[in-house]
Amino acid sequence: MSAIDDLLDQANALDMSVQITIGLLSTLFVLGVVRFLMRKIVLDFVRATKFKWDDHLYQPVTQRMYAFILLVGTQLTMLWVLEEGHEVNLSLDPLFSAGYILLTTSLASVAIKVMIPVILDRFSNPNSVTVSGSNSLVIFLLRAAVWFGGLYLALAVLGFELLGLLASLAVFSLIIGLAMQQTLGNIVNSFMLALDQPFEVGDRIEVDGHLGSVVSVGILSTKVLTIGENLVVIPNNNLVNSTVINHARGGGDGKGRRISLVLDVGVEYDEDISHVKYTILQLMRECPYVLNEPEPRVLLNELGDFAKIFRLYGWVEDYADEFVAKDWLFKNVDERFKKEGIGIPFPTSVEIGAEYKETYNRQRKATNVRRARLQMIKEDKALAQERATARAEIEAINERLEDPELDKNEKVTLEESLRELNRVLNMFEAGDS
Repeated sequence: MSAIDDLLDQANALDMSVQITIGLLSTLFVLGVVRFLMRKIVLDFVRATKFKWDDHLYQPVTQRMYAFILLVGTQLTMLWVLEEGHEVNLSLDPLFSAGYILLTTSLASVAIKVMIPVILDRFSNPNSVTVSGSNSLVIFLLRAAVWFGGLYLALAVLGFELLGLLASLAVFSLIIGLAMQQTLGNIVNSFMLALDQPFEVGDRIEVDGHLGSVVSVGILSTKVLTIGENLVVIPNNNLVNSTVINHARGGGDGKGRRISLVLDVGVEYDEDISHVKYTILQLMRECPYVLNEPEPRVLLNELGDFAKIFRLYGWVEDYADEFVAKDWLFKNVDERFKKEGIGIPFPTSVEIGAEYKETYNRQRKATNVRRARLQMIKEDKALAQERATARAEIEAINERLEDPELDKNEKVTLEESLRELNRVLNMFEAGDS
């Protein structure tokens, strides 16, 4: 023990600048050791687990741990260099205490943000539609309560009375509230939307004649991107008071992007109903975009003036494939009907005395059709390959964005690439429509 005491006496006898340097180097050494352990042990463990919540917690927890080590190292260095009762230490002690409180509050807020959705999903009804993309009102209120408590304690340590400060601002807040009535209404209605959850980011909705995908739900407005690449900004006040049609929800199995597909096909009156229904049903089962569950259905819907109208019912897993599925079904229905000898009614006319010209036009049309079919086969293959490549890149980027150690600049670049790929898919939708 005497050797240790002698070493401590020698360290205490060092010059102040040397002590500060030793304290700084010691703090950096501890920070490096903790960083190494977090990367080599904790991060590998986090990546090995199948849970998502630990991936989201790793980055914020490590950042706050590093800040805590720097704060503790600085305080211990100050206590070592100066006496514990020194005036500087006494003045800085409330600041260090407030820093510890704010770090703890920040960590608790992040834990609520990540863990509460996991807990809600664990105890939610599996038959209800899942919620994705934003915090619920419960999470917001819990985080607000934690931050209010943390700020109250931190300001109390620094000698400020938060309740008294709020009381002194009451009149000023009333004046600001009257002046910003519409803005405050949008803010309040954004909380109502979070509570009621009529839609989420990514859903396809229709509001006041505008049909598109929800790209963001802000505190003042909701932005909808139409198929024609027009960005429609809807104030939350108007949104709450409008009728909202959500075309990508309500399936009852928790798949928020699934959409129903309803098509009408007419045939001639002399066609057999069972033959037509079986032919269409086989096509729907062969369609790569139509889900097997729920089972697709074909029903005779109407006896029209010139045709029997059959209605096709099916479900598409992702509403981005709605127009591609329609294109596939209509194209194959036309080809299969010709193969099966099923006639589709259409108006006809005969021009007397034009037999030679009609024969010539038929021959030329047959040649043009064959040439166009060969070209469209190439175009369809190229389009399908481009869509598949874009989807694969989107999946790869989404997996990369889940990396808890992703650099901020790289994350911004990946998000920009993701937006561009989604824009390409939207262009495909616009072209198909």
